[in-house]
Amino acid sequence: MSRGAALLYHLCRLSLGGLFLYAGAVKADDVVAFARDVANYQILPYSWNYLAAATLPYVEVVAGLLLLANRKVRPAALVLGVLTAIFMLALASVDLRGLDIDCGCFDPGGEGHTSARVALLRDFGIMALVVLTYGLRGRMPAPPR
Repeated sequence: MSRGAALLYHLCRLSLGGLFLYAGAVKADDVVAFARDVANYQILPYSWNYLAAATLPYVEVVAGLLLLANRKVRPAALVLGVLTAIFMLALASVDLRGLDIDCGCFDPGGEGHTSARVALLRDFGIMALVVLTYGLRGRMPAPPR
């Protein structure tokens, strides 16, 4: 692998890991507010909103830490790719239904407002990071054990 590809891989891995570590940490800090944001999507049954809010941040934190530690990179990237695809479907659903809600992605219950359309565009960028991280990891030599 060329130095440029190795540099791109590490930049994508670290960006993705840091992004999801931050996103998971702020959501875990206020699970009730995050559950309210999840409920605003009007997709899940009421009790599932709390289940999603109580588990999702920790999945994001673990996957982010694995990426930052350069361990289990492909499984962590795959998990984050599946989550991002689910987020994108939920955001597209919100946009199609004309709901005006905050995505709750990085500031659950906060005063900021990120529209579904803007969050969807951001998620395309995140998905590009996932694809690059996953694909380039397959071309990297295995880390020493």
